[in-house]
Amino acid sequence: MKSSFLNEAVARGFVYQTTNLEAIDEYLSTKGRCGYVGFDITAKSLHVGHLIPIFTMRLFQKHGHKPIILVGGGTTKVGDPSFRNTTRPMLSDEQIEENLKGIKSCLEPFLKFGDGSSNDGNSAIMVNNAAWLDNINYLEFLRDIGKYFSINRMIGFDSVKTKLSQNNSLSFLEFNYMILQAYDFYRLFCDKGCRIQLGGQDQWGNIVCGVELIRKKCETEAFGLTNPLLTTSDGKKMGKTANGAVWLSENFMSAYDFWQYWRNVADADVIKLMYLFTDLPIDEIKKMESVRGEEMNALKIILADGITSIVHGKNSLESIHQSARGIFNQSCGDLAKIDSVNRHPTEKSASIIDILVETQLCSSRGDAKRMIRGRGIYVNNQPITEDYKLPQDLSDGDLLKLSCGKKKTVILEIKD
Repeated sequence: MKSSFLNEAVARGFVYQTTNLEAIDEYLSTKGRCGYVGFDITAKSLHVGHLIPIFTMRLFQKHGHKPIILVGGGTTKVGDPSFRNTTRPMLSDEQIEENLKGIKSCLEPFLKFGDGSSNDGNSAIMVNNAAWLDNINYLEFLRDIGKYFSINRMIGFDSVKTKLSQNNSLSFLEFNYMILQAYDFYRLFCDKGCRIQLGGQDQWGNIVCGVELIRKKCETEAFGLTNPLLTTSDGKKMGKTANGAVWLSENFMSAYDFWQYWRNVADADVIKLMYLFTDLPIDEIKKMESVRGEEMNALKIILADGITSIVHGKNSLESIHQSARGIFNQSCGDLAKIDSVNRHPTEKSASIIDILVETQLCSSRGDAKRMIRGRGIYVNNQPITEDYKLPQDLSDGDLLKLSCGKKKTVILEIKD
């Protein structure tokens, strides 16, 4: 392929589908092309599920192209039906504005942003589709845009077909989402000269609608490229823990917990994640593909260090490594020195079973009891029995290390 971006994107596993790979390759062989990816701003932080499109845009910029981040200040008010069984809750303008600030801060570690001027090269820009959707004239929109869409075609897309086949309600509001997203692509084409949209594989139908709208209305070929969804080797979606989503913002998840998530991924997923989420050269990662057994732990640390340094900065690694050494070593006298691990406030009278569930070390009371019977629960590195009670001579502020197996640990802080 001619395009250096496509060559690396394919080699690292970022490409799932394209509308016309040969034409995209030709188009992207010239630097300075604009491409966009969209995010609805339904929360104050992005999460691990967004990482593949984010890293794709990071690679896009690395190879000399200009990323456009489209935030859905308008479409967030509608809700994307793609592969969802429920309609998203409506957010106020104030909530959307707060979420927008949080998402911008999540993206800044990945992309170099500019001021949007004509001389800022391939610096990324952020555009809000509320600029054109909030004051749209419905009758004009139907006449000028709606006429290009076939209901038969739209029903055939997987995102809609799957929902209808499961007898889940698809409101007219949601059904309009793909038209609005197609209109976003059309506006970015007209306003910014953007001819390629990138996104997750669940966005394929929406992307194709935009490609077809530009072709019909402007007689120009536009392009779509999708990423694979982030899944584990057994096909499950990545990015979920017992505590919920793995957030990119440190306001929602500490850098230490983020690092630990990647440190504890399954062996079978490590190499794939190395390609996707580290800056290691491809040839270097290929040499690691034969690693097995205990040696995988060293690769997991490389993976965790690589992605955490990008998301939270290289300076975060020193304190994370210190905390990891402190919390997993055999001495518990230095727990007070570990400041990057969240502490769980606990009363002396609390049941150890309840604590295990509250801290998410165990999924249920039954799970906690099974782990204790199997000698898998430790307090300050000592296995406990089911009748264990917290020491009553503890004082306010005293710390204990509670562990489930070898990998899951929290620090308990006694509160009178």
